[in-house]
Amino acid sequence: MREYGFELRLAAHLERSVATTAGGERTQGRVSTEAGRDPAVADLEPGGILARQLGTSVAGVGARVMDLVYVEPGPEFDARRRLSAATIPPLAIESEVGIGRFTPVSRAIDAPPEIATHVAETAAEAGFFELGRRSGTAVVRQTTRYPAWYGGLIGIENKPDLASPGDLAAQLRQDVSLGVLDAVILATESYVTRAHLNRLPDAVGVWQVDLSAASPIEVRRPPEPLGADEPGFEILAEQPGQFEVEPVSPGAKARQRRRIAERAYGKGWRTFELPACANASPTDVAETAGLPGCDWKGRLVDPAAECGPGCGGHEPAPPPAVDLDAERARRTPWVEDPPGVARRQADLAHFRED
Repeated sequence: MREYGFELRLAAHLERSVATTAGGERTQGRVSTEAGRDPAVADLEPGGILARQLGTSVAGVGARVMDLVYVEPGPEFDARRRLSAATIPPLAIESEVGIGRFTPVSRAIDAPPEIATHVAETAAEAGFFELGRRSGTAVVRQTTRYPAWYGGLIGIENKPDLASPGDLAAQLRQDVSLGVLDAVILATESYVTRAHLNRLPDAVGVWQVDLSAASPIEVRRPPEPLGADEPGFEILAEQPGQFEVEPVSPGAKARQRRRIAERAYGKGWRTFELPACANASPTDVAETAGLPGCDWKGRLVDPAAECGPGCGGHEPAPPPAVDLDAERARRTPWVEDPPGVARRQADLAHFRED
């Protein structure tokens, strides 16, 4: 199976197994049903958020992208669900903005003026900030404190065919050395041998996956905790017998973990658009609808890379009408149109101008 199709099918299976709310009732941030749960993922806290293609680097920004990240729910997960469906800008969360007073945007957000303004406006659209003006100056305050909504972050690197591993070992060494995620798992369709395991970092878990089987995931090796609250080293460059590394503090890792979790909440894993083609066929996998299938190719496709006039089966037509946000809301704890928590005071005169 091609890696893109493998990734979407695995995401759909994991959504049904650990992220779904179908048939369950949320209690204290958890889903109270075990229906459809794969025993192989029993160690993952149910009722969380799954996302695709998230950057995990701290020092070398953009240098490492994890295929799948599962964000386990934290104690205030329901507060995050009520707040916004979108990603709250990290600079807004990290800003010097409080709930009780308005602060000038230029002072509150550590960024050039144009970026600070954009961050403030985006955070206001997400319901996290309230904007105003005082004596002609743009001011901002938080509508609520940022909740402790996420728990563990589990990274899943997909490599269906271990006969063509590419930079897999180097990527996994970086994940283990940095330790910004709580655990990392390799998912593959290949038969996993002892030689394969010996070539991978010991801390990396390994899943042997057959998505057509009744029990699709066989745990060949469980992952080990990566010490996300401890100092780490990010590998910036690697040559035989030589590494260029950058120390990363626990504080820097904590900031990046929050950014990963927040991006996962707003993004999810349905980051595709169905192609504008008569052969496009919305496909159901693991009770999840709307995946990008193709009748001409007879499989799932990557619309961005495989579809369009260059494809022999391309027949221009309006894309299938699929509401991916509605499907995500149906299948997961993510809320498409939350109530928000913005509070408007009748009298703001007691907020002093800073």
